[in-house]
Amino acid sequence: MRPIAKTPRYALIADGLRQQIIDGTLAPGSQMPSLAELVERYRVSERTAYEATRILLNEGLTVSRPGAGSFVRSRPDVVRMVRHWYRDAAGKGSPWRAEMAAAGRHGSWIAESTPVPAPPAIAERLQVEPGERLMRTLYVFTADDAPTYLSTSWEPLAVTGGTQIMLPEKGAHSGKGVVDRFGVIGVRITRATEELVPRTLTIAEAEKLRLRAGISVIVIERTYYAGDTPVETANIVLPPSYHAVYEIPVGGSA
Repeated sequence: MRPIAKTPRYALIADGLRQQIIDGTLAPGSQMPSLAELVERYRVSERTAYEATRILLNEGLTVSRPGAGSFVRSRPDVVRMVRHWYRDAAGKGSPWRAEMAAAGRHGSWIAESTPVPAPPAIAERLQVEPGERLMRTLYVFTADDAPTYLSTSWEPLAVTGGTQIMLPEKGAHSGKGVVDRFGVIGVRITRATEELVPRTLTIAEAEKLRLRAGISVIVIERTYYAGDTPVETANIVLPPSYHAVYEIPVGGSA
């Protein structure tokens, strides 16, 4: 039997500090222990202490301020999200704008649409052949003009090509939810699925969100279906500073 690898000392230190951030012992906005303090407290080298603090920085749990040290990242305002298929009824328009308006905030987005060949992973989700033409739309969603989260949507041009909704953010039906838009061309959305996938932030995504590349994020892989046929899929990138609250109706309230 292969011996169990010993956890590096810097990882143990980082884990202890991480737990203190999670349970509030190190409160949002509070200053983190300095390298000198960590060296003395844990009886390790300065290099080991540095590696521990770098882990927390890369995870987005702390922020570094030149000349002042490191601080626990402040907790942002909660963004309350009622998932779209509970609220995206005909005539309701954009779920994001509605959610932000209900919270007393201004919700908007920047979008850019381009026809592209289907990448293999997206082709599988949409049940089409790799290389089939799709309309890809890149979104940056904002709350009070600050970037909040990203979304990349793909729709088969075999379904939307040549219709009023081919360009999701152009024309009379721009800015509407997926259910509303597809209803215009007689496609009735019946269900949606989501899968949560952890990964790290790319350089391009980091620039849009004003964050650092390589930090941990959650990606929601969402797909809308008309019966058994997927008609839209999207990757929704939620950064660590983003707090989403899900409300799910139960029983007679659905």
